[in-house]
Amino acid sequence: MRLQDTLSNSEKELETTGTVRVYLCGVTVYDESHIGHARTIIVFDVLRKYLESKKINVEFIQNFTDVDDKIIKRANVENTTAQQISTKYIENYFSDFDALNVKRATNYPKATEHIKDIQEFIEKLIEKNVAYVTKNGVYFAVDKFPEYGKLSKKKIDELQSGARIEVDEAKKDPLDFALWKLSDIEPVWDSPWGKGRPGWHIECSTMSIKYLGENFDIHGGGRDLIFPHHENEIAQSESFTSKQFAKIWMHVGMVTINGEKMSKSLGNIKSIKHVLENWGPNIIRLFCLSGHYSKPIDYTDGLLKESLTKWRQAEMCYYELIHANSEEDHNVENTIETSRKEFDAALESDFNTHLALSSFFKLVKETNKMAAESSISKTDAQKIMPEFERMLTILGLDIPKISQQEKEQISSLIQKREELRKEKKFEEADEIRNQINEMNIEIIDHQGKTVWIRKEKIKAENQI
Repeated sequence: MRLQDTLSNSEKELETTGTVRVYLCGVTVYDESHIGHARTIIVFDVLRKYLESKKINVEFIQNFTDVDDKIIKRANVENTTAQQISTKYIENYFSDFDALNVKRATNYPKATEHIKDIQEFIEKLIEKNVAYVTKNGVYFAVDKFPEYGKLSKKKIDELQSGARIEVDEAKKDPLDFALWKLSDIEPVWDSPWGKGRPGWHIECSTMSIKYLGENFDIHGGGRDLIFPHHENEIAQSESFTSKQFAKIWMHVGMVTINGEKMSKSLGNIKSIKHVLENWGPNIIRLFCLSGHYSKPIDYTDGLLKESLTKWRQAEMCYYELIHANSEEDHNVENTIETSRKEFDAALESDFNTHLALSSFFKLVKETNKMAAESSISKTDAQKIMPEFERMLTILGLDIPKISQQEKEQISSLIQKREELRKEKKFEEADEIRNQINEMNIEIIDHQGKTVWIRKEKIKAENQI
């Protein structure tokens, strides 16, 4: 597998002979997670599921930033504690992403649980003379790391000329960034430099190295984190270890809303809770995977409706395979093998989920076409279903299952409808059909037979 590495600005081969170690920058837990977070995490969820489908072990670490000025500010507004705020939004995070069918990380380290580790990291940077203590805290000296700017392709002298003069006059350079902030506002911890709390960047360096080692395979996050967060992580981490930090830097493009950046001032932030209530998990996952991961993607009703149409085709494919009962076999092996190869090749080549989805829906289309034109044999279905379900699993898509009791009830109603149609009692037959529709079941009349599918309820579909 080859992935685009932001640092080298080229595709690099991912080593998959042993455990693939991935660190993904998680959310700062002061508010609800939104569709931008969802896209990044869903992309990495599919990457992980694809690797695991190939029997490759993945050590997947995703942190929570649970101490931050934004958390403290939110706690003050709500007249509560920072810990209560972070606990609330961590719980909401799991509720959202479990609903999005995201596999939980191997570990979710929290900054507040690693204060001692962070302090030891900072102490070593001070010993190495790349960090210094001021009356306001501890800062990393950017000019001590000559390669600063190599990830974002920014030059130190250009950054210095464009830097704003910060309030903290104790800093030697405006570009220097905080490792430890002295404060008497809770939450604070004792340290060799005084009471305070860690800076943002040092948290991820400390936790990624602690759980994955000094040189791990993939460091990921949204493109908005390239500078300054990931740039600063590289500077302090490589100063700490004197080694390359991450082998591949993988960044996911931003989500815009109708062409505009999401922001509170514009009031256009789409929370995961909101999009789940309106579109459901499968449509959201299809949307997030519909473009190349490294490029921006625009959240529009048009693209969501397109994803919904495709999902209905996938549901139909599944139930056509479930209902397959013809005795006439088709030559489906070539279709299956072509789709499988194209799907895997797309993901192996810079993780092109757009092309992988095209291969998946090609298999769906061919199956539905076969069913509509004639019928699918049980043998054909037994050959197609494993590949169909493999792709579903990797993409994290889930077709709601139906109980045996419901199947029997639906079959009984369909049989009754057929009898009424034969008796030309069409009004009564339509009443049965309406009864079935109320169960969120759609009837499809093929030549010589009737099949049914259970459709996922999509609130937004009623508004289209």
